[in-house]
Amino acid sequence: MPHPTMDLSCLQQDPAGTEVTLTVWFATAILLEVSSKSDKSRNNKKIRAPRIRVPNNERAIFSVDESKFLGVIQRLSLTGGSAVLAKGPIPRGAMGKLILNTVYGRVTAQVEFLQTGADGIPLAQAFRFIAMDDDSSRRFSAAASLMEKEGFSDAPKTSPLSGKAPLGQLLNSVRRLAATLSHTRT
Repeated sequence: MPHPTMDLSCLQQDPAGTEVTLTVWFATAILLEVSSKSDKSRNNKKIRAPRIRVPNNERAIFSVDESKFLGVIQRLSLTGGSAVLAKGPIPRGAMGKLILNTVYGRVTAQVEFLQTGADGIPLAQAFRFIAMDDDSSRRFSAAASLMEKEGFSDAPKTSPLSGKAPLGQLLNSVRRLAATLSHTRT
């Protein structure tokens, strides 16, 4: 809320809902974040687990209805992944088992097969994890973290000026304000 003695001609509000108060003689800005509907909708968005490009054509054993076959893992995340299966596509919705050896030990999980054509590769089939025992879960999380640290993740790198960090948000707000002010003066 503006201060009662403030000159309202100096009060600006950008489209993102950030209230900016400028002093006319100084290049100082005080940013007051205003809760808005768009802020609430950003918080409700589902954040996708980072996906990891699996190096070295890692293989896993899949089994469906007592039939075992190899698959070359393409991508993994904490919720599932994709693989090119030697047997060819498995019907969507079919349940199976995955056995994957990691540097931390063997990981076994119950999976559900999803659509083919995952990650733009026509033969790759997506799957999601349905269940994983505690030991496998710890091993898988550790292996995924290691691959992420080694740069195989598609998670965006955040820098302080990327707009995700508070400093970046401040910088973006000041840029929008400067553009608005220069536009209104011309």
